[in-house]
Amino acid sequence: MYQTPYLIKVYRTLRILIHTVAGLILAAFFLPLVQKRTKSHLIKWWCNGLLGAFNIQVKPFGQLPSNKAQGVLFVANHVSWSDIHALNSIIALRFISKSDIKNWPVFGYLATQANTLFIDRNKSQTVGKIVDICSASLRSGDNLCFFPEGTTSDGQQVLPFKSSIIQAAIDANALIWPVAIRYVNADDRLNTQMAYAGNTTMLQSIVAILNVKRPIVELHFLEPIAIYSRTRRQLTQIAYDAIVAKLGI
Repeated sequence: MYQTPYLIKVYRTLRILIHTVAGLILAAFFLPLVQKRTKSHLIKWWCNGLLGAFNIQVKPFGQLPSNKAQGVLFVANHVSWSDIHALNSIIALRFISKSDIKNWPVFGYLATQANTLFIDRNKSQTVGKIVDICSASLRSGDNLCFFPEGTTSDGQQVLPFKSSIIQAAIDANALIWPVAIRYVNADDRLNTQMAYAGNTTMLQSIVAILNVKRPIVELHFLEPIAIYSRTRRQLTQIAYDAIVAKLGI
């Protein structure tokens, strides 16, 4: 794998810092005041800018969701924190994330201001409440996204999916849209250096990504799944099988 030259890493780091400050200003003074549509445009703009600062190229495949898509629950495998920004660069989404992300410096604040729904998976009552909130959000036209693995992997496998949040799509009669995420090098080989998994810290992950000369993330938008009379476990399994089949693992 070709490594990024030192001066380019310095340049990218400066771009990231400047863009992060711009994001903090955006989150503090603009996002709370603007309408939903404008907020979505601003989030897409900022995520595109952050990916550009890291030199991460997003390659979307399949039938992409239009800007008019509403009330859809997107589900995806989870490899890195950059998954969120890659997806948001295509369509602004409201994410369902682990509660500890809320306490991350800078990024936790940005996630909160972008209306992220935080869930503590260890508290069953919290899960039930978040399902109700997600269902109401879908009914109001929000596009939600969550990672049913509940954690990240290095991209060489897809962990078992948890099905509880799928109930929100059933309650709202919403489409479920699977997305397969894959990080590759310029030669199309799997790039595990992009993964934010295991005991890797955020700083270590950022440094690792900066060291990749031409990081690429593939977003494969698969066939949307209608609810019909299926159970949440059936729907979860259909989404899991579709993602695993596309990734070939």
